[in-house]
Amino acid sequence: MESSRVETIETLLVSVNRLIRTAVQSTGNTTSPAVWRTLGILETSQPLRVGELATASRVSQPTMTRLVGGMLDDGLVTRSVDPDDSRGQRIGITEAGRAHLLEWRATLARTVGPVFADLDDDQWDVLHEASALIATRTRTEIPA
Repeated sequence: MESSRVETIETLLVSVNRLIRTAVQSTGNTTSPAVWRTLGILETSQPLRVGELATASRVSQPTMTRLVGGMLDDGLVTRSVDPDDSRGQRIGITEAGRAHLLEWRATLARTVGPVFADLDDDQWDVLHEASALIATRTRTEIPA
């Protein structure tokens, strides 16, 4: 029983990864995945210091510093003095960054939609229940 559960989790992870990779490739978007990942982190955990953001995004601090620089130039994030340590800075998402992320997610959803177009109502119910369960376990906000 336990190995079946482990296999289910493995299948879920591999399948979701493939689904996202296929969707991203289909869009032709050249924005670095690190930008999307960073915006997603900031959407729920902002503002963060550059080092915290680097750790959460799984990149080095110098890489995150460069990434934040480009995102600042694009108006996707803000930089402010850390109120707990004036030597540090906190990075937050802007409304433009939030809108950019929401549009990206909508683009991915439109791209992936045809994969699920032939599901019947019962299958949609199962998919909805599974996505809601995963969202609660990953603290993902569920759209109304």
